[in-house]
Amino acid sequence: MNTTAACRLTGRSRATHYRRRNPPAPRERAPRPTPPSALSPAERAEVLAVLNQPQYADLPPAQVWARELDEGRYWCSERTMYRILAAAGQSGERRRLAAHPAKKVPQLVASAPCQVLTWDISKLKGPDKGVWYHLYVIIDIYSRYICGWTVERAESAERAEELIRETIERNGIVPETVHADRGTSMTSKKVSQLLIDLGVARSHSRPKVSNDNPFSEANFKTIKYCGEYPESFNSLTEVRDWCESFIACYNHEKTAQRHRHAHAVRRPLRPRRTAPRDARRRPGRRLRQAPRTLRPQDPRTPETARGHLDKQADRSASPRRRDHSTGIERTT
Repeated sequence: MNTTAACRLTGRSRATHYRRRNPPAPRERAPRPTPPSALSPAERAEVLAVLNQPQYADLPPAQVWARELDEGRYWCSERTMYRILAAAGQSGERRRLAAHPAKKVPQLVASAPCQVLTWDISKLKGPDKGVWYHLYVIIDIYSRYICGWTVERAESAERAEELIRETIERNGIVPETVHADRGTSMTSKKVSQLLIDLGVARSHSRPKVSNDNPFSEANFKTIKYCGEYPESFNSLTEVRDWCESFIACYNHEKTAQRHRHAHAVRRPLRPRRTAPRDARRRPGRRLRQAPRTLRPQDPRTPETARGHLDKQADRSASPRRRDHSTGIERTT
């Protein structure tokens, strides 16, 4: 088949075919000639000096061009000013802006138990609408151990100060830092004075930041998403008993499980056994329960079967009478 027939069948132009087979040699582009109205290097330097004057240092070229034109001085076009600034590397923001350094997120690092404690207060639903119980929880962020807790009817700075004091006295170790959010009880004078007297550094969440107290928030979610967590509590005694049992389980059982999983030796996984692809080698399916035994049917001879069909035909052909008192149809 010649080229003409092939191009006709494929719908391709012969000129395109031959041009693609024998492309022309690339030609070098001649340098663009400098227009006669182009500025000389000295004039470009003079325009750049005008743009960098103190009164024009923070203005865009459009405003500089307009102000110079109002004063009767025409240097160049507005677009040429932009080209001169771009060639000098000054085409960015010309205004004086404050350079804010990158802020580092503060972190509290604990390398041993009782170095950093965090505490918070959460509400637990009571028996009626608007009735809440307040759960105070103090956690050691190194071991996630709940050092102290209490449940009260209302949030109080006095009770928070007593709980922190009792927790430190019971542990026998004064922590280095106590972290909390910016609630009224956390920033109260009583709690602040207690930490100052004990020589403990105070740490609070940053303003308008909701995730600076993650350990306490995660602990409250663990409590409220527990499967045994009730919808509401009927009394203060009930909520205290439930929290006592949960915290005992959390401190002594869940913590031990976490440590066992953290220090367990990871064993290599065994390769999974795959079934053969051949359908003939697959094992038979297993029944979930034993098969039921079917009731044996009476064997019928052709004569017996024919008589049975005749009885059914006679029964269907016989007239039916409806008893209007009961509504039942009877065969006559």
